[in-house]
Amino acid sequence: MLTKCLFPAAGYGTRFLPATKAMPKEMLPIVNKPLIQYGVEEAIEAGLTDIGVISGRGKRAIEDHFDISYELEHQIAGTSKESLLEDIRKIIEQCTFSYTRQINMNGLGHAILTGERLVGDNPFGVLLADDFCTNGTGVLKQMVDLFSEYQCSIVAIEEVPEEETHKYGIIEGKEMEDGLFKISNMVEKPDPADAPTNLAIIGRYILTPDIFDILRTQEPGANGEVQITDAINQQGKKRMVLGYKFHGRRFDCGSIDGFVQATNYVYETMKS
Repeated sequence: MLTKCLFPAAGYGTRFLPATKAMPKEMLPIVNKPLIQYGVEEAIEAGLTDIGVISGRGKRAIEDHFDISYELEHQIAGTSKESLLEDIRKIIEQCTFSYTRQINMNGLGHAILTGERLVGDNPFGVLLADDFCTNGTGVLKQMVDLFSEYQCSIVAIEEVPEEETHKYGIIEGKEMEDGLFKISNMVEKPDPADAPTNLAIIGRYILTPDIFDILRTQEPGANGEVQITDAINQQGKKRMVLGYKFHGRRFDCGSIDGFVQATNYVYETMKS
């Protein structure tokens, strides 16, 4: 049964400097709620309430956010502002939070391997908070429903402009049914001329625990880092791995343009 979800959150967020000099990029707010809280809410919707955060230096604000602030609660008790904490209180009550540090920044694959002790020998979700997804049922919930049927690793995918394939892991595979692909190959950040398709992996994964054995011996790939795409590609040579074209809309909040677009979208949605 899926109950665990890893949140890699050790990156420096350099594209948002100087804002991220002392604040984790995962705590950047979309209107009045930090990115990582949206992600945890998506995990809860999918039934994943054992939350593991792979953090790093300067990330204490994440731990503090998912904790009680007695002084703050005392100050606003009985006022109209008290209701603004209802959502985060529910999250704290529903979830168990565990934390570990990625000492060296060595890629997403290395970050996930760092979280092995937080998930143990269990299938688990992975959510990258700066891929902000919205519209209807959460992406992880859609993927958990698929996992219950297929019991294999699943990556969320979407079509991207061909000239942007160098920014993503790209899949190649056969469409089994509408929007669901059996993956035959995966390439990390290929040049557009070398990309097998324009189906890009985005920051939602369901992984089976045998991925850790692969990651332990995984050689560095693109950018000299341990890439989770390469590890899942190896996994797919031995057992089925699926790519799922999810329903919803994604904003790349790792970029300033995507972050502003997401903020405007959520603000307009709140007003309507």
